[in-house]
Amino acid sequence: MGDQITIDDMARTAMFSKFHFTRIFQRATGVSPGRFLSAVRLQEAKRLLLSTSMSVTEISHKVGYSSVGTFSTRFKNSVGLSPTAYRELRGFAPSIPVASHHSSPRSMSIQGEVLQQTSSDYAEGMVFIGLFPDTIPQGRPTRCTVLDRPSAFRLDNVPEGDWHLLVQSVAPGEEQVIGDTPPTVAMHGPITIRHDRLVRPLRLSLRPMRMLDPPVLLALLDARQGALSAAAS
Repeated sequence: MGDQITIDDMARTAMFSKFHFTRIFQRATGVSPGRFLSAVRLQEAKRLLLSTSMSVTEISHKVGYSSVGTFSTRFKNSVGLSPTAYRELRGFAPSIPVASHHSSPRSMSIQGEVLQQTSSDYAEGMVFIGLFPDTIPQGRPTRCTVLDRPSAFRLDNVPEGDWHLLVQSVAPGEEQVIGDTPPTVAMHGPITIRHDRLVRPLRLSLRPMRMLDPPVLLALLDARQGALSAAAS
């Protein structure tokens, strides 16, 4: 993670031309190789903050940043907390602020249902549902809500645009980063919101997170304290 890895390096390792590698990587993951690598580095930083006593400076260098200031800024913009606060809060945020949008008469609602995994050996916990401008769940969501279990949901006042919906559930008692049980997720997008286009109800099935899924960088609500809703939209 600390090496200065370029797209040329990744393409050469995969034995593709840079342009072909970039196309097929984006097709498989939904994001460019460079953005995926940046997200993976921040995800590793989250893990190190929770599982080691390394300083923020040491972690920033270990995940490929030469400037701790740049690392801290990007971490906070993506995760929603500074590295120090993330460590102190054990990886969970006390609230999730949403992005500000000017009110518009053309805003619409997105509704649907989150379905639990069919596997009986996994206990679903609280469910976070967030709407983001791209496929990496980071920064402030456009709209979000939290359910106490997989069930029906509704996001109101969604502004016009193209959005990606992320659903994540963490098993009770599991940390979102370093627990042995991977979080379960569901993703859908892009969802186009236009005043002249009907958005059909969505049915989203939770599944274990896969290697090619973009990391969930946003720090989720602290379910341990019974936080049952996100910041008001």
